[in-house]
Amino acid sequence: MTANNPGHDTIQPVHESPEATQTNGGQVSKFLNSIDNNEFNHDFTFEEEKQVLRRIDMRVLPILLGAYFFQQLDKSSLSYVSIFGLVEDAHLVGQQYSWLGSILYLAQLVMQPLAAVLLVKAPTGKVIGTAVFLWGSSLAIMAACTDFKSLLGLRFALGAFESMIAPSCIAVTQMWWRRSEQTLRAALWNGMNGVTFIVGSLLTYGLGHIHSDTLFSYQIIFLFCGLATVIFSGFVFLLPDSPMEAKCFTEREKLIAVQRLRANQMGIVSREWRWDHVWELLYDFKTWGWFFLIIAISIPSGGIGTFGSLIVKSFGYTNFQSILFNLPFGAIQIVSILGGGWLATRFKTKGLVIVLFATLSAIGTIIMLVVSRDQKGVLLFGYYMVSTLAAITPLIYAWEAQNTAGDTKRKSTSAVVLVGMCTGNVVGPQLYSTSQAPEYRPGLIANLIMFVLVAFLAILMDVYLLFLNKRHARQREAVGKSSVVIDESMMTKNKMNTNKALELEDVNERPDQSSRVDNGFSDMTDLRNEDFIYVY
Repeated sequence: MTANNPGHDTIQPVHESPEATQTNGGQVSKFLNSIDNNEFNHDFTFEEEKQVLRRIDMRVLPILLGAYFFQQLDKSSLSYVSIFGLVEDAHLVGQQYSWLGSILYLAQLVMQPLAAVLLVKAPTGKVIGTAVFLWGSSLAIMAACTDFKSLLGLRFALGAFESMIAPSCIAVTQMWWRRSEQTLRAALWNGMNGVTFIVGSLLTYGLGHIHSDTLFSYQIIFLFCGLATVIFSGFVFLLPDSPMEAKCFTEREKLIAVQRLRANQMGIVSREWRWDHVWELLYDFKTWGWFFLIIAISIPSGGIGTFGSLIVKSFGYTNFQSILFNLPFGAIQIVSILGGGWLATRFKTKGLVIVLFATLSAIGTIIMLVVSRDQKGVLLFGYYMVSTLAAITPLIYAWEAQNTAGDTKRKSTSAVVLVGMCTGNVVGPQLYSTSQAPEYRPGLIANLIMFVLVAFLAILMDVYLLFLNKRHARQREAVGKSSVVIDESMMTKNKMNTNKALELEDVNERPDQSSRVDNGFSDMTDLRNEDFIYVY
């Protein structure tokens, strides 16, 4: 981020306080001190940055994709086994199946405060690896459960350990990529939700054909998915804890990985819990905007995620046909998530893209509500339109992550957003019941209302971010800075260099700007940093 003229060599990098630097942890603190003491050559070329970005994408991103894939696969296994007689084999009655869907998110909701503290205080890679191992073990053990109480207990354990993955993925995305790169990376790991539908449906189709005298079909599926997750957890421990602690990178690559994030104006990993950041997020209107927005989309997402296979079956298809018809559902989700990320990056607006996908999902819901059950093809088309809702959640994650600064505030705000996601997913399945078959009208009507609310809240957040940018412009003018700030975090290194050349021509005309303090690595919140630019 730069304010209309200074070059790199005139900006003085600072930390908010010496205490903050001292508590970062040995390796992190030493590395940041080396940068501040000019022990490294800070200049790097566009080609060098491209090479480092490529290494980050090859070294960090695949582990995120795999972890999120297995989390989605394991929690969705309940939906896949629902059509193989789980309700009958486990003697489930009333709302008990719905509670098996809700309890996972209730556990995640309860665990979010602990997740936020662990992500600030503990090494990120080790936290994620441990969580993957524990939830995989929980799912494998679930294969031994044959009644409601035992299934409920293991589903709670599964949710408790899975509570780490979404906030971890958000934190890692903020830690390694520039703001201009974050939307696409968030879309990629969220796209594993669609991949899960495809792979999970194929796995279920194959495993469902296994006939055993000792195991029910759902037990075979739980055991296979759980053990596969446990095996993958070994690879997750290879994830570097931060750019400064990445043993697989050279010192030069670490420097570039860190320096390229300076323009984000979001700070970097601090390993210090800041209560002032927590208090600020509580009175920050943005926090509650993201919170209610994620609740509104998670309610239909949770309902469809738990009852999707049963809804398709209600159109008049067999068990195995219902599984196969989930394949296009997953493919549409992948296209929607990646397409939504591309649209938001291309047109620099997440709010309007969210409105677009909320509208498509609402139209699909209306089709399922008004079309008679003898028109299978039309109903299936409506169901596939609803699947585009998957594009909205990653956009909210990216939107929140790109507009929050300060290490504790970033991770705590993500925790609040994840609490909203869990709340919506707890409520969503409860709006459906197996007794509503085959129309499922109450659940679908509730979903339709939520899609309208999502569109309204997205527009409201766009307007509020515009207001915040104007307020920061006035604050910059009040302290003698230029009101116009070029957001370098949304530029490539190439464009940044061009911008620097133009700015240096103006240094003599604006001497008050030439020695300004750079808050890029300060553990400063977005509301307190007048140079922070909010993105739409």
